[in-house]
Amino acid sequence: MNKGNAVLKPAARELDALSEFHKALGDYTRIRILWLLMEREWCVSGLAEEKKMAESAISHQLRVLRGVRLINGHRVGKNVFYSLADNHVRWILEKTYDHILEQ
Repeated sequence: MNKGNAVLKPAARELDALSEFHKALGDYTRIRILWLLMEREWCVSGLAEEKKMAESAISHQLRVLRGVRLINGHRVGKNVFYSLADNHVRWILEKTYDHILEQ
């Protein structure tokens, strides 16, 4: 890996975090959720209805995505609305999608 002219040498804990990050992206349901979150915020019930899944299953997947800082949530009344954590997440999804389209 290069960043400019310097070779990156991640520490073991950073490699572990990177591995967990990619594990979170490695699940079909979580990718579907992230793709929806690229469009707008969603609450758990809205995602469950859209994906025809139980709210508990959606909540579990959102917990994983929050754990690796791919998404953020904010409370409005009784609902928590989720969105992508930042533009880096969008960039990663778009670039990896571009990459698979090139194959």
